[in-house]
Order: sequence, then C-alpha cells, then structure tokens
Amino acid sequence: MIDLKFPDGAVRQYPAGSTARDVATSISPSLAKKAVLAELNGEQRDMGRVLETGGDFRLIMRDDPAALYTIRHDTAHVLAEAVQTLFPGTQVTIGPAIEDGFYYDFYREEPFSTDDFAAIEKEMGRIVDRDAKFEREVWERDEAIQFFEARGEKFKAELIRDLPGTETITLYKQGDWIDLCRGPHFPSTRHVGKAFKLTKLAGAYWRGDSKREQLQRIYGTAWATKEDLDAHLQRLEEAEKRDHRKVGKAMELFHMQEEGRGMVFWHPKGWVLWRVLEAYMRRRLDAAGYVEVKTPQVLDRKFWEQSGHWDKYRPNMFVCETVEGEELSLKPMNCPGHVQIFDQGQRSYRELPLRMAEFGACHRYEPSGSLHGLMRVRGFTQDDAHIFCREDQIVEETAEFIKLARSVHADLGMETAYISLGTRPENRAGTDAFWDKAETLMAEAARAAGTEPVVTEGDGAFYAPKLDFIVKDAIGREWTCGTIQLDYVLPERLNATYIAEDGQKHRPVMLHRAILGSFERFIGIMIENYAGAFPLWLAPTQAVVATITSDADDYARDVMARFKAAGLRTEIDLRNEKVGYKVREHSVGKVPVIAVVGRKEAEDGMVAIRRLGSQAQTLVTVEEAIRILTDEATPPDLKRAC
Repeated sequence: MIDLKFPDGAVRQYPAGSTARDVATSISPSLAKKAVLAELNGEQRDMGRVLETGGDFRLIMRDDPAALYTIRHDTAHVLAEAVQTLFPGTQVTIGPAIEDGFYYDFYREEPFSTDDFAAIEKEMGRIVDRDAKFEREVWERDEAIQFFEARGEKFKAELIRDLPGTETITLYKQGDWIDLCRGPHFPSTRHVGKAFKLTKLAGAYWRGDSKREQLQRIYGTAWATKEDLDAHLQRLEEAEKRDHRKVGKAMELFHMQEEGRGMVFWHPKGWVLWRVLEAYMRRRLDAAGYVEVKTPQVLDRKFWEQSGHWDKYRPNMFVCETVEGEELSLKPMNCPGHVQIFDQGQRSYRELPLRMAEFGACHRYEPSGSLHGLMRVRGFTQDDAHIFCREDQIVEETAEFIKLARSVHADLGMETAYISLGTRPENRAGTDAFWDKAETLMAEAARAAGTEPVVTEGDGAFYAPKLDFIVKDAIGREWTCGTIQLDYVLPERLNATYIAEDGQKHRPVMLHRAILGSFERFIGIMIENYAGAFPLWLAPTQAVVATITSDADDYARDVMARFKAAGLRTEIDLRNEKVGYKVREHSVGKVPVIAVVGRKEAEDGMVAIRRLGSQAQTLVTVEEAIRILTDEATPPDLKRAC
C-alpha cells in the first residue's frame, strides 16, 4: 500500500501499482475524466503512470495554471506530427515549451514559409480531433537508437547516445507518431485544444553550435482558451507596434549594420537620450554615496585566468594577440578591475562599505543568431557597481540598494512587479551551510526593504545567491532589470583584504549590483514601454517650433532661442509646408510638444502648444510656455530635491 496526502490534508491508502487515474476514479468517475495530470511530491506525472511511492499528491485540471506548460508541450508534439505528415522526410530535433508558447526545430533541405502555417495549423486541428492517446513507453537505449536511425532520425539518435547512462529512455506515442520525450503529457490529443497559433519562423543551429547543421524553428503560442489566445495575440500586436527597432528608426535614435554585428551606432538623438539617462543615473549614485571609477578596456590573459573568467567565459570573450605575443582580451565584465582598485594600498574597516561604480563598456561574443536589436548585443555599457563590505553590513547594504533600484525603476516608468531570490544551483561552489546562511541574508535584506522575495529555485549564481528585479512595462510584459549578487569567491581569488578592528587582514564581501543592467537593453525596454513617447525630461527633442506662414520665421527663431536658453532641447521647422503636415511628421518622430506660431502669434507674443497624440492646442505666452515646459522637463530626482 502507498499513502497519499491530498491538498486538504487528508491521507488515503492505495494499493501498490495504482495510477493517478485509479486514484481519481476512486474519488469520482467524473473527476477521473476531468483530471489531465497528477502531481506527486512536486513532480507532474501522466495520469496513466504508476505511482511508485507515496507522498504529497494532487490532481490537476486542464484549466489549472499548472497545466499550461503541458498544453504547450503537447502542442509542440502535435506540431511536429503535423509537419512530418505534410512534409515527409523532415527530421524533428527538439521542441520545448517556453514562456508564452513553444517551438520545434526541424531539419529539412527546403525552407519553410509562413505561407505554410495555415496548412500546418489545419493538420494540427485534425490531430487534436483524432483524440489519440499519449502513451508512455520505456525503451532500452540501444533499441531506441536503432529505431530512430532506421527512421532516418539522426538527431534523436544522437540525443539518446548523449544521455547519461542512468537516464531512463522514454518515448511517447500519439497514435502512430512517436517521439523521444521525458513527459509528462495529457491523456490524449483532445485535451490540447485548439487555442493555438503558429507565430514565426527563425533559424537555429543544432545544439546551438554554429558549426553544426542549420535548422528551421517554428514558433507558436498555445493557451487554455480561445479568449486567452486572443488576448495574447492582441498583446503581440501591440508589442509589434512598440518594437524598439522600428520605433528607434522612426525616431532616428540608432542603427545597426552587418559590419558591426551586435554593436550600436548611436545617432545624435539617441545619444542625447543616453546622456540624459547617464546623467540621471550619475546623480542618483552620487547621492547614494558611490564613488565612480574607470577601468581598462583591454587586459592580459593572465589577469582573466587569475579571476577565473578565462576558464568560464573564454568562448564569449573577444581575444587578440599582439605582434609582441601578448594575448589580450576586451573585458567581458567590470568586477575584476574594481577589485584591483580596491587592492591598491591598505584598506581599513573604516572605509567600508566602499561603493564603487562604473559606467563600464564591456564586450561579449554572442552568437549571431541570438542578437536582437538593443536587447542582445556584443558591445554594451553596464551601470555597474560593486559594494565592498563586511559580512555584518550585507543586509543593510542590500536593503538600501533595493530601495534605490525600485526608486530608479519608478522614475523611469517601470513598476517593480516583484524581486526574485535565486537560490543554490546544482553546480555551485561552497558548502550547504554557506548557502543556507547566504540565502537567509538575501531574504532578510529583501524583507528589510519592505518586500517578500519570490524564490526561484536553482537560479542563483555559481558562487552565491542573487536578487533579481522583475519590472512590468506598459503592456504588462515582465523584464528582468537590475540585480544584486553576493560574492565571497572573487575577493578570495584576487586576494582582496582590509584591516579589521582586530588589526588582522580580513576578506571583504563583494556585492555585484546593477540597476539598468545595460544602457542598451534598458533603453530598448524604455522605447517599447513608452512606444517612443517619452516623458518630456527624457525626450531627445523636447519641442519643435513650427511656423504656419513664412512671415513668422523670425519670431519662430526667437521662440526657439528662448526655449533653448531655458534648457529645453528644441528644434525649428521653417519648411514651406502646411502646419498639419509638420505636426504629423514630428508625431512620427514622437516629439512631445509642437509650438505652432503664425502671424497672429508673432504679433501677440504667443505660441500654440500641441501635445503628442492630441488634436487640441493651448494658446499661451512664450514665458508661460517656458514655465510649463521647464517644469515638466525637470528630472524627477531634481524635482524631489527642490
């Protein structure tokens, strides 16, 4: 007999060899029909799988949020069967569920087209209607390899060969179609439903290796209901309108080109935005007691070996050899350089905490297929800082950083949705006792800052736990922006010390922290959050003075000069075009304010203020316009200081 404990606390006994379906049937036949998955000791399982042991047990219905991953996983299997049915000879590789959807990678000589999606979706619908059972089978390793090789599925055979010898080889059938998979799956294809849609095509390399076969990746999304699907597609449509690459081009902020993959060409307006953001961040850091430093871009291989980054990050480092035989690397991160500054001279406990900041330009080699506008680049600048402190200062310093980061994100238009606590990964340094202590400290710090962290198991850094800031944008998407990580390892590797009160040398604790993460990515997020319509203080061009008639040109120049003298970033438009045309054009460029002037405005010393997205206009004096606009253009931190 096995003992199962249900969510209500009740414990019931069942015969050995019982399945989750047996358990459900014993409670209610209707429940057995509704349940699609079971959870035993935190692990989801097929309804037909034997329960080998007792423990915490619950049944999962299809409308349970916990079932959404399996909806997407099952849909990926249905997609793969549909593709192989319609395009014989196509090999399947891997097809996981991902956030908001799924994908499957295929190997095929001929390219797919988005024009194929309608036929594929239709075939997927037929597979769902067929209501074929998902059946789990355990195979011998060699038998499974031979099976897939005989079918011409070399990728599946390779996957099986590379699995650990202790791994149970499981295949899942849906009718006559079969795939290598750990599971779990729903009872049948009917439970997948039809709230799915194929969304895009992309290229991929087998196992992410650019030297291996190139694959074709079909992405899709799947939801529990048609209403959920429609809502998601609407969000995607809105996200497409906000795509920072399109908006950035329309606003003339930046561009990227093949000769500098993953590198950004900042245009004048884009660089203005950068400088405004940098100035704001510098003021916030100055006020929070940080000292700013600058470390070298290029350092010798020996340095990176000593820090440990050469072994771990070498594939992602830009390395060169000089004519003198030196092997150098562009820095992929700033932290080892900051330790070098800390190590100069003898440090006292009285100097701690030492908060050392740098707007540090870094370079990392990212595969070309992963590059994505400003969001994933090879050259980037971090708003990086490292806090050197004593162990008894960790909680206070972390709590203060949390408050600072949340305040910055709010100023920049982002709501902090939650803070995640990444706990010990499987592959980690340090003892369990160390991790127990470190995780407790980070959780305590979050609570001291007035927030309860959301624990993400196994998401910590190799050397210590971390807190990540998850912010929500205007259309509800979540972004990870900002982190603080606890590090005992790097000070040890680079021999960082301070003289404590006892007169002895001690190791400082190092807190790695960033608020934006990188300027590039955060600006990309801001562009999409605001859809380019930045608040006045951030807008690259804050106002355009536009004329109605040419006899107002001189007055327009005077207005522009007065706006500029007041500190407003102002342009002028004297073109011989209708004012409506000018307004529409500057609206595309997301200019927040158009100051329209004609003969009458010139005579009366007035301007007609038009706001982005509004047809209305407000007639005010130049002095009043300057007063209103300079107030709006004052950064939030300076407003608070007034």
